Amino acid sequence: MEHAQRHELVDEFVGLFRADAIWTTGGGRRLFGRDEIVAFTRQVLPGGRKGLRCTMDSNTDGVPREDEGEGTPLFVMSQEDGQWRLVACQNTTVLS
Repeated sequence: MEHAQRHELVDEFVGLFRADAIWTTGGGRRLFGRDEIVAFTRQVLPGGRKGLRCTMDSNTDGVPREDEGEGTPLFVMSQEDGQWRLVACQNTTVLS
């Protein structure tokens, strides 16, 4: 997830999802199924990360960084054909 978003790799990103996945975007939009996830991602990911850094690392001190927004990611996965796929996910922004 981190690698695909950081490098704006649409196909790699959407390949992480199961066909019937549900994804709630950082802006709160719910997408149902890989087809909707693909359509949305193709519109927003290329160029959408300019000046931003995606990381799934947690701060060890628990203090949010002032120069970056914080999200509340949740990823539910299942194994399909020997691969772990995203099934139900959200990454809505934390409002301060």
